[in-house]
Amino acid sequence: MMELRPNDTAYHRPVLLAECLTGLALRPDGRYVDVTFGGGGHSARILEQLTTGHLYSFDQDAAAEAQAAALAGPNFTFIRANFSDLAAELLQRNVPPVDGLLADLGVSSYQFDTAERGFSTRFDGPLDMRMDARADRTAAAVLNDYREAELHRIFGMYGEVTNARTLAATVVQARRGRPLASIAELKTAIQAIMPRGKENKYLAQVFQALRIEVNQEMDALQAMLSQTAEVLRPGGRLVVLSYHSLEDRLAKNYIAKGKFFGEVEKDFYGNETKPFTALNRRPDAATDEEIATNSRARSAKLRVAVRNEERRMR
Repeated sequence: MMELRPNDTAYHRPVLLAECLTGLALRPDGRYVDVTFGGGGHSARILEQLTTGHLYSFDQDAAAEAQAAALAGPNFTFIRANFSDLAAELLQRNVPPVDGLLADLGVSSYQFDTAERGFSTRFDGPLDMRMDARADRTAAAVLNDYREAELHRIFGMYGEVTNARTLAATVVQARRGRPLASIAELKTAIQAIMPRGKENKYLAQVFQALRIEVNQEMDALQAMLSQTAEVLRPGGRLVVLSYHSLEDRLAKNYIAKGKFFGEVEKDFYGNETKPFTALNRRPDAATDEEIATNSRARSAKLRVAVRNEERRMR
């Protein structure tokens, strides 16, 4: 496990740090993109290895933007934007092609540990869960305004909640008295239907579903991955670190097939037309040692791919 710096634990401890940096195949004069700045753990280590190169880091969170100020310098540009706007933001700055792109998906430790953000089941706080506070949709809006069928869909699809239908009906019943506004109120409303002995896991699934819906994470991830072939040079590296099966499946399919659903396309001669080739057939996982010091690493899966010479046919 790579040695930690003091600031790796102050805001966000980077997961699979050494493996991510190795996957990027960093060059001192290269151009790199970190589409999920978070607490800057990965970005800081990338910058340490650049001389004449440059790093462009994305994040839509104002707290991340404030954290990025500590890395200010001639080799670093912070872009406050959703990574779904990857190509447009980079093209606006005449950046492409780049040599490597890192995506560390999920929620930063800071976001989880800040009660008022509403991401964690450990605290009471508002049902917010917005990664970008400028956005309109909150978890409270989802819970109070969505139809029962829509709630059933997101709990089942994004949270893989086994009793998603019952959960949706319970939420609709609870909000009839008054709108759900806090984490404590949501917990109380659904307490009776949580499996005994597995309450924490159940709540984590519910919160995951709400967070994904609030931030439209799956749509944004598909949009970002689809643009990686446009910004990476042939031979450039794509490194994706995911924390749940939905994210990993999208990354796996895009790397393997150049698309998220269906089979890989082929040209007139039967050659596969896909933008990437996987460098690890199975995703890398954290060691027991890392998991012991950073519980977020338990579910992490790392996929690394290289940009093919030929662009995918459209």
